Amino acid sequence: MTSLASVVSKTTSAAQATSSSSRVPPQGGILEGANPSKYNATNPLTLFIIQASIIIIFCRLLHFPLSKIRQPRVIAEVIGGILLGPSVMGRIPGFKDAIFPTASMPILSMAANLGLVLFLFLVGLEVNLRLFVTNWRVALSVGLAGMIVPFALGCAIAVGLYHQFSDEPGIVSVSFGVFMLFVGVAMAITAFPVLCRILTELKLLGTDVGVVVLAAGVGNDVAGWILLALCVALVNAGSGLTALWVLLVCAGYVLFLVYAVRPCFLWFLMRTGSIQNGPTQSVVGITLLMVLGSAFFTNVIGVHAIFGGFLIGLICPHDGGFAIKLTEKIEDLVGVLFLPLYFALSGLSTNIGLLDTGITWAYVIGVIAVAFTGKIVGGTLAARFNKLVWRESLTIGVLMSCKGLVELIVLNIGLQAKILSTRTFTIFVVMALVTTFATTPLVTFLYPPWYQRKLEAWKRGEIDWDGNSLGSHGDTIDDKAALAEKPPSTQVQKLLVFLRLDSLPSLFTFITLLGGDNSPRLINKVHPLKSGTYPAPIPERTSSETPSEETKPKKPLEVHGVRLIELTDRTSAVMKVSEVDEFAVRDPVVNAFRTFGQLNNVAVSAGVVIVPESSYPEVITGKAIDLSSDMVIIPWSETGSISDALLPDGAENRFASGPHNQFILSTLATTVSNTAIFVNRGFGGPSIEPVPRTLSRTLSTHSIRSRHEITTAPVADRSHHIFFPYFGGSDDRVALRFVLQLAKNDNVTATIAYIRYSELAPAQPPKAPSPALARVPTRQTSSSQVPTTADFTNSEPGARNTEQDEAFFKSLDDSLPTTLQPRVVFETIDTAQPLQDSLARAKREVGQSKNAGDLVVIGRGITSRGKSIREELIATLDSLGQPSGAGSETRRNLGDVAEAFIVAQVKASVLVVQAGARGGEEHLN
Repeated sequence: MTSLASVVSKTTSAAQATSSSSRVPPQGGILEGANPSKYNATNPLTLFIIQASIIIIFCRLLHFPLSKIRQPRVIAEVIGGILLGPSVMGRIPGFKDAIFPTASMPILSMAANLGLVLFLFLVGLEVNLRLFVTNWRVALSVGLAGMIVPFALGCAIAVGLYHQFSDEPGIVSVSFGVFMLFVGVAMAITAFPVLCRILTELKLLGTDVGVVVLAAGVGNDVAGWILLALCVALVNAGSGLTALWVLLVCAGYVLFLVYAVRPCFLWFLMRTGSIQNGPTQSVVGITLLMVLGSAFFTNVIGVHAIFGGFLIGLICPHDGGFAIKLTEKIEDLVGVLFLPLYFALSGLSTNIGLLDTGITWAYVIGVIAVAFTGKIVGGTLAARFNKLVWRESLTIGVLMSCKGLVELIVLNIGLQAKILSTRTFTIFVVMALVTTFATTPLVTFLYPPWYQRKLEAWKRGEIDWDGNSLGSHGDTIDDKAALAEKPPSTQVQKLLVFLRLDSLPSLFTFITLLGGDNSPRLINKVHPLKSGTYPAPIPERTSSETPSEETKPKKPLEVHGVRLIELTDRTSAVMKVSEVDEFAVRDPVVNAFRTFGQLNNVAVSAGVVIVPESSYPEVITGKAIDLSSDMVIIPWSETGSISDALLPDGAENRFASGPHNQFILSTLATTVSNTAIFVNRGFGGPSIEPVPRTLSRTLSTHSIRSRHEITTAPVADRSHHIFFPYFGGSDDRVALRFVLQLAKNDNVTATIAYIRYSELAPAQPPKAPSPALARVPTRQTSSSQVPTTADFTNSEPGARNTEQDEAFFKSLDDSLPTTLQPRVVFETIDTAQPLQDSLARAKREVGQSKNAGDLVVIGRGITSRGKSIREELIATLDSLGQPSGAGSETRRNLGDVAEAFIVAQVKASVLVVQAGARGGEEHLN
């Protein structure tokens, strides 16, 4: 019985043990008491998410203050890794074991290296070899000198590094030749991606310095990766013969990609239309498979996998913007998720605590000095040899010394190959951080904007080296002062327009009214082969024209369009900047503008400028100065967005957008030319309005959206009527001149009303205008609380008094040409309620016929009657139950009068004019 009981007991215990071992693991997670930060080899995703989240958040927080001093993102990512590593937070007991346990590092490393392969593919896409070929002479000399000198100095310091740190743990025994080659490559390489971003941030891509650095950087980048591949092959090979075979196979693979894969890939892209229309999802998938397959091949032959991804990027075409469009598909995932993991991993491998001896710090200083000296000396001398001035040459040398993320990739490869110990790896990481951090402030000091302008004027022969004028254009050094001293122009002959896709119809109408299509038209067009049989074509002549008027040549209106595209920190945006000339050729807005000019006898020029949104006002102001524009026209966004967003967010958001309001306000505050802000409401083309989608019931009882396209009928009446309330002041004087110029077009009629304030005039109670835009009511405001343009426009020291304003008005009325008298009416309105009477008169003047659109022109500035106008504005807004009107920002931009016209929904577009440095000084005669 005892033995039987024993057997039963053993059997029961074995069954329980078997049941326990085969039991399904708990699935309740933290609900069953599981620790999410504990590494589980069968389910490593939870800890990976924690690690990735910490790294991304940490790097983003660090980048915010560093971005204020124009430092690239890689600085924050590496510093973040160092802080998370053994140098700082790794010293906290239990931190490394809880967040970055050793067993979890292979998973993090695999994700980081996959992202690195994709990133090197993007680097290859960013490299445009045509830039190198176009500037091959200077690129070759600067690139070679920028590699040979630092490579030689790197080989020299490698002697000391090899003998001092070759016996440290964690490295393999390599020959001095291999170690010397690796250190030389680490010193010679330049971070092309970071270089592009620094040039973009400092607005140097379009300068001689930017072109030379980019062209040299392309060659330097390609040569550096080739040398690194050679170094890795020598380390991984067991013998010299094996290394030779690796190099031969690698060279053969490159030739195979260039002469076999690339033509087939181009044929496939052309067949699918991906070059013209951008890559489809299938093309993106095939391209990524090529990247992974190439990375696999280079990895298995003994060269690092990143070279495979880089080579596929090099063979991708740049035609039709394909490389840019492909980059846009994948750059955010790589830049936001994968790349921070890799550089944080570099920081985790960095231990600043190992720099604990004097000799170690001596080598830190020595490596930094060699990195700076080699690149700066080599690049500077080569640039000077190509006849650049010394300051330009020195700037090029400093830019070529930027190491950035490419240097860190090289160092990590050396650490993984066990060429570098953790101590030497840390020495070189410090060098990479210092050289990258110092690049932006040094370039800003050496090549400031004022020096760029001076150098450009000197190269054009406008000034001598001391800044003295050598010709008629020698007044460009002090742009604002020179522009203000020029005699004012009473006619707009040079016009600068801000090109927006949603505003093209109204801009085209403006340009046509100002001076388009002035040439005599030909009738009786005869085929060239029949020119002897039929009479030659004769110009079409109207009954009012005399032969002298017809044959009198008219100078065409010069219109310069500037197309602004936002520059972000994305790789694709930087690629657009480097290929801006080709991008401008393909831009549909620029092409439509050029075509319009050719068809309407208007001399036009247009360009694309890719800058951050914060630089938009500066670009417009600078263009106006460079072109000596008589007027700048900036259309108000139809959608409330600075960009060309075609989907409106609602009528309210059109005026409530903070970034767009700030853009307009900054432009008006800095411009020195006459500037007009145009709010479109069907002037020459319909304004963008949301189309309500209705549901209709069909016989099948299914409700579907109505998809019927509405046919737009041609405009039978091409006329325009302009109403201009003249209050006085410099802005109104410029606006009056502009209205008279518009009225020279036969399709334009104008009513110019001098709104003269008079306390004796009978006052009427404020009448509520038509319903305003739907807005959310805000708190009541008094006239003292309403922001006005008084703080944002000049207060007109020594401003003309009422008599002078009236004299100016009367002088233009008396001198009105006979050709304009049938279409232009001058009148004077004495009123105690200027704003109310202006609105009432405008409602009777505009929006009364189905023509091509009416226009209300308003001066932006505040005159001596500003207080009474503000009080009327409050009364008008209160009567509508909308004390905030279109918002304080909009009022600050456009002024009180324009605010009232916009809120009152006058059935016309609104043009708000601000006088520039010259506009307020017009003569009364």
